Amino acid sequence: MSRVKNMTVGNPTKLIVLFAAPLILANFGQQLYMIADAVIVGKGVGVEALAAVGATDWSYWLALWVIQALAQGFAIPISHYFGVGDQVRLRQAVAMSVKLCLLIGIALTAVCLLIARPLLSLLQTPDDIFGGALEYLLTMYGGILIVMAYNMAASILRALGDGKTPLIAIAIAGVTNVILDLLFVLVFGWGILGAAVATVAAQLLAFFYCFWELRKLDLMKIGKDDWRFRRDIAAGQCRLGFPLALQHILIAVGGMILQSAINKHGFLFIAGFTATNKIYGLLESSALSLGYAVTTYMAQNYGAGLYGRIRRGLKGAVAVAVLMSFAVSAAMILAGRPILGLFIDTSSSGASETLDIAYHYLFIMSCLLLSLYLLYVFRNTLQGLGNAIAPLISGVMEFAARVSAAYFFTGIFGDEAIFFAEPSAWFAAMAVLIAFCLKAVRALPESPASENLS
Repeated sequence: MSRVKNMTVGNPTKLIVLFAAPLILANFGQQLYMIADAVIVGKGVGVEALAAVGATDWSYWLALWVIQALAQGFAIPISHYFGVGDQVRLRQAVAMSVKLCLLIGIALTAVCLLIARPLLSLLQTPDDIFGGALEYLLTMYGGILIVMAYNMAASILRALGDGKTPLIAIAIAGVTNVILDLLFVLVFGWGILGAAVATVAAQLLAFFYCFWELRKLDLMKIGKDDWRFRRDIAAGQCRLGFPLALQHILIAVGGMILQSAINKHGFLFIAGFTATNKIYGLLESSALSLGYAVTTYMAQNYGAGLYGRIRRGLKGAVAVAVLMSFAVSAAMILAGRPILGLFIDTSSSGASETLDIAYHYLFIMSCLLLSLYLLYVFRNTLQGLGNAIAPLISGVMEFAARVSAAYFFTGIFGDEAIFFAEPSAWFAAMAVLIAFCLKAVRALPESPASENLS
């Protein structure tokens, strides 16, 4: 039975929720197996090793977010063609996405491997964790082409309304990653390197499963003629993908500047932030998944010219974002401290201080989480409508907010300002996106009376 989903018919809110649900589980699973690295390293190797892994967070996210943004941007026209029912152009868009991802993946791997050491030096990574951080980062950068392949395949599936295949892929990869983590880190004694190798290997399995499922779809029967270079399709994909990538580069660079400010406080402070950043991945995963669902829904209906469904879908997505953010915030405030304790060896020197830092940071983020969920709803609505410029502007706002909190406001309010860097970035971006999104949706033509709004 095909998992492809046409989102141009049916109740908008129900479609978004049902599509988001498996994506939430998939992203949750992906975060869990990344968290497994931190838990096993933190417990099995020590707090210093945990800090080494954490010192690479923003440096790796720089590459990861560029990959995710490009894959998502390249897939948006696929949703448009699916919505309007143009299977020929859909296949051509898939072929162009494969070519673009392959070329960019190779180039990005080479660049990242060259800049890994200078990047960690620029971020003032402490000497006592520099070697471990570099080893972890180089291994993760070496797997960029694999990560690009998985994100490309998953983005194509999401564009066609399939959120279940990425869920199954991540479930398989997650179990494999934990097993390999335990084997490489604890049995073979490979330490930080073993955790990185396990993560890359898990991503490869996730790609293979998605690729296998894509090959089963009649829509994916790509012929020789489909592989011809299509300048108009490639240009359209680049117009969407590259601004999104630039937006994420700005976000990541702002995060790296924030990381450099954190690195000045020693490895206990870094370890505390690392533990919370792993939980932050879980906080964000449901928001990100809701955003993916919104993009697919908006893109398919925009391609079909069903503008009334777009307006109704936006209202439903906002309501879902509010409910989800409140539920996640409550869970993190109530259960955050014992969850954070999973990352920290309580027998280690400074473990209590590290846990206090981590929970303080988590509590602040949890209280202000609504702005992150609304950010994804409005940003991904604009992306689904083919607007990549407003999200780019929101990325500039995120960059400015993070840097200001890390360097300007710390001079006024002290180190406490660092804990508000992320929430202030969410709020700044959200405020810009709401204005752009409401203007764009109001500017859409009136819908025909026959449009299906059920």
